[in-house]
Amino acid sequence: MTDVLLAEDDTAIAEPLARALSREGYGCEVVGTGTEALERAVDGGFELVILDLGLPEMDGLEVCRRVRARRPELAVLMLTARTDEVDFVVGLDAGADDYVGKPFRLAELLARVRALLRRRQTADDVVLEGGDIRLDARGRRVLIDGQDLVLANREFDLLRFLMERAGEVVSRDEILTEVWGSADLRSSKTLDMHVSWLRRKIGDDRHDRPRHIVTVRGVGFRFDP
Repeated sequence: MTDVLLAEDDTAIAEPLARALSREGYGCEVVGTGTEALERAVDGGFELVILDLGLPEMDGLEVCRRVRARRPELAVLMLTARTDEVDFVVGLDAGADDYVGKPFRLAELLARVRALLRRRQTADDVVLEGGDIRLDARGRRVLIDGQDLVLANREFDLLRFLMERAGEVVSRDEILTEVWGSADLRSSKTLDMHVSWLRRKIGDDRHDRPRHIVTVRGVGFRFDP
């Protein structure tokens, strides 16, 4: 059974969400403070943390930073009532893999959970190479010119999907469905923000390096080796 840690201090949200996760077949433990969330996330055998940004004692951003430093493989889905672009960027910078604003639709959140866990649980021997980028799926490592690159889990999954389809134009809906588990996000900035962050991390914004992720206007994106 896949175990999920739900860190949410609002019982009106935590209780129905925990029941929904249990119905989906996940083991679910609920904690209500940032301190508890950090202790359980680091020591427990969880594969995913659903983390409220506004936790008491220690906020979700600080929990996420500390969890990411100690368990970089753990998937983190952040919940927040603050949904402006600045908060979104700060959440990603802290190491969150995905970001869901409140109020949320339960079906969408569960789809995001499935997508995060599906990509995390795919353990195979795939090694993808494109130019100076090497991606090791089993080790969940990305190397550029032999140097390790630190990516959040969602950034890793996005890069892997694009590299698997290298040379092909993939639509925004295809990416959202495969990597996020739902194309319902087509009107949001989620994909564009992740592409922007990924480009910066792999050096696509530098003039002395080849550009790998190309925008195909009106369609989607293409990975050029």
